[in-house]
Amino acid sequence: MNNPRLGYLGTGLMGGPMVLNLLKAGYEVTVWNRTASKCDAAVAAGARRATSPAELAQQSDAVMACLTNASAVEAVLFGADGVAGVTGPTLFVDFSSMDPEQTGIFADRLRAANGMGWVDAPVSGGTPAATSGALTIMAGGTESDFALAEPLMAPLAQRVTHMGPAGAGQMTKLVNQIISGCTMAVVAEAVQFAKAKGVDATRLTEALAGGFADSKPFQLLAPRMAAENFADPLGTVAMMLKDLDTVAEVGEGSAALPMTETARALMRTACDQGHAQDDISTIVLTLKGLA
Repeated sequence: MNNPRLGYLGTGLMGGPMVLNLLKAGYEVTVWNRTASKCDAAVAAGARRATSPAELAQQSDAVMACLTNASAVEAVLFGADGVAGVTGPTLFVDFSSMDPEQTGIFADRLRAANGMGWVDAPVSGGTPAATSGALTIMAGGTESDFALAEPLMAPLAQRVTHMGPAGAGQMTKLVNQIISGCTMAVVAEAVQFAKAKGVDATRLTEALAGGFADSKPFQLLAPRMAAENFADPLGTVAMMLKDLDTVAEVGEGSAALPMTETARALMRTACDQGHAQDDISTIVLTLKGLA
C-alpha cells in the first residue's frame, strides 16, 4: 500500500498517543471512539473524526484498533455499523489483548465477511512507550498480511516480531503478561517491605540499578509506589487482571501457574478495593493494607 489511509478505533490510554505518532509520521488518520470526546486530542492534531466504525472503514485502506477486550473488538467489527459490513479496507491490525483462540475465530469471520486480512499485534511498554513510539509488538498473521502491516507499525514500535499465524501474537502477549504481571506484584511487595523496615524506598532504583533485581517494570513502578504518586497511569489494574485471567483460562489443564495465581489474587483484591481503573502501581496500597 502506497500512502495508505489509516483508520484507528479506540483512542484511550494507549491508542491516543499511538494515533499521534501515526500523524507525526505523515499518515492520514481517521479516528473513532465510543466516547467521542476521547478523540479530541487526535482531531486537534489533524485526524478526522468518524461517527461509526463503518464510516471509519469507508475512509481507510487499513484499520487499526486498540480496545478494552474481545467484546469491544467484536462490536466494532461485526456489530451494527461495523467494519465487516464495509468493502474496501484490505487489513485489520488489532493492538488489543484477548484470547488467542478468539482472535483466530474473528480473523476468519472478518476475511469471510469482506476479505480483510488480520494481524493481531498486542503491545508492551505501557503509556511511556506508546507516547515515545517505542512499543514492543508481537504479531500474528499470514506472511502477506504481516508484510502489509509491518511498515504501518514502524512509527509505533522499537521492535515488531512476527510470531506465527493469527493468534500467535496474542499467545506471546500472554507470556509477556505472566512475566510483567508477576514482576509488578513482586516490585510492590519489595517496595512495601522496604518502607515497612525503614529503608528509603525512593532510592531503590538507584541502589539496585544494573543488578539482578533491576528491570524496566522496577525502574518505572518502584518510584511511583515508593512516593505513592499514581498520576498519569502507566496502565490500569483492571487491564492487567483481565490479561492474567486470560492466561489462567488458556493455561487451565496444561500449564502450572502458581506465580500468576498469586499476582491475580493481589490484583483482584486491589480491584475489589476500588482501584480497578487506577494505575497498576496502586497494588502497593493493597499490600500496605494487608500488612
